[in-house]
Amino acid sequence: MTAEAVIPEMTTSSLPDWVFPPPGGFVAEDLDRIPDLPAHTELIDGSLVFVSPQASFRMRVLSLLELEVRRAAPEHLRVRREMSLILDTSQRPEPDLMVVEAKATLPGDETFYRPADTLLVVEVVSPESKLRDRHRKPALYAQAGIPHFWRIENDSDKPVAYVYALDPATRTYALTGIHYESLKLTVPFDLAIDLTEIDKI
Repeated sequence: MTAEAVIPEMTTSSLPDWVFPPPGGFVAEDLDRIPDLPAHTELIDGSLVFVSPQASFRMRVLSLLELEVRRAAPEHLRVRREMSLILDTSQRPEPDLMVVEAKATLPGDETFYRPADTLLVVEVVSPESKLRDRHRKPALYAQAGIPHFWRIENDSDKPVAYVYALDPATRTYALTGIHYESLKLTVPFDLAIDLTEIDKI
């Protein structure tokens, strides 16, 4: 006789109150007020988006990019990992990496940044975030006027970097390059990243 795992039935009464959106949806400031909200929860179009367990590829790419972008960034800029960005009242995504103005940082106090202080956002695509990272989030970042966007894709466990620049006339991103083994750029600042270094992380 085999024992079967008993999975408790999820009912409306067993869910926390904050799971249910208020009339009109959540607003950006709600993420700072909701108790016991799972880490890295995003707000997209007024709805809460929860993050799935992260794969090794994503974490290795982020470690490499964080190190190299921080090393290359000019003194007046700061690199932030997995912090939220308030775009408007119903949009508060959490880019995997972003570069912000140093003057926008308040040591230990801030929980989010604003588009006006943001130079670059980076998203590392995972299977569950593919549609958001390829379509919705870039559109939101562009509409908010963020000058630079990188999307990192997994190609057989190798990172491929899609680099975009903002067209200020249309508030859309234009692809400026696809980078495989190395990411060498002069904007938004000079940097050269050996993408094959992911194998050493």
